[in-house]
Amino acid sequence: MALIGPGGRPLGSAGKPAAPAAQGAYVRDGSIETFAADVLDASREVPVIVDFWAPWCGPCKQLGPAIEKVVNEAKGAVRLVKINIDENQEIARQLRIQSVPTVYAFRNGQPVDGFMGAIPETQIRAFVQQLTGGEAGHDHAEEVLAAAEEMFASGDVGGAAQAYGHVLQDEPGHPKAVAGLARCYLKTGDLDRARKTLGLVRPDGAGDEAIRTVDAELKLREQAQNVGDTLGIVARVERDPNDHQARYDLALAFDAKGDRDAAIRELLEIVRRDRKWNDEAARKHLVTLFDAMGPTDPRTLDARRKLSSILFS
Repeated sequence: MALIGPGGRPLGSAGKPAAPAAQGAYVRDGSIETFAADVLDASREVPVIVDFWAPWCGPCKQLGPAIEKVVNEAKGAVRLVKINIDENQEIARQLRIQSVPTVYAFRNGQPVDGFMGAIPETQIRAFVQQLTGGEAGHDHAEEVLAAAEEMFASGDVGGAAQAYGHVLQDEPGHPKAVAGLARCYLKTGDLDRARKTLGLVRPDGAGDEAIRTVDAELKLREQAQNVGDTLGIVARVERDPNDHQARYDLALAFDAKGDRDAAIRELLEIVRRDRKWNDEAARKHLVTLFDAMGPTDPRTLDARRKLSSILFS
């Protein structure tokens, strides 16, 4: 990538003025005079992130310190060059910077990744982890997965999906990344893509707890698609408390509405009234719920105790 300097001459690695003082060991201000040395040439040794910002930009003031923190924590696995576009309009024009903040990552003299706008620190960390191939942390996959979990928990499903995708690029079929990405699709209601994503897990990861959990949740969502009107089902149960199919349908309806406690209650009631009904469908569905919630979930532990009490009474 060639940038044109003052006088129309291509910028190279020789004859550069001294770089501005570093803002930390791995962070510095850049300019059109130092861009080739600080970014293009330096990126042949380690990845270089370029943060295009402006003094009047509010989001820049949020993003800048967060990027500096993550880069400095990487301890040399990546470097950061900050470009004030008001003072370096020629660079902004040549790289077609249309808004700030804009971030580009360079490797081997070429831009390889980037984003626009202020993003949370967890996403910045995942971005750096992907860029450095794990050198910025003890375990690339685990740290990116942890960042993805934080994003998912905070409601940033898109950011989480991107982070899980980064792991899968490096480690195709990674069970926890596959499960996480499938869970993102579940969250958006795209059951078909969730099912297809689960199929990407590598053979030795099919039994991973994370895969089993998402697979169980997916089965529950698929069953819930055929649930009828809840009020009508409640009326059927009230007319005949021993209508186990109606009670089973009611459990599915409750779960579809997000009331898993009520679903468990109705399934346990079926087991209490007729544990063998429909080839033990209620007990088996409870097991699917346990898989979806996970073995340590308080609801799983409580329902298992109640189920055991019914079965062995």
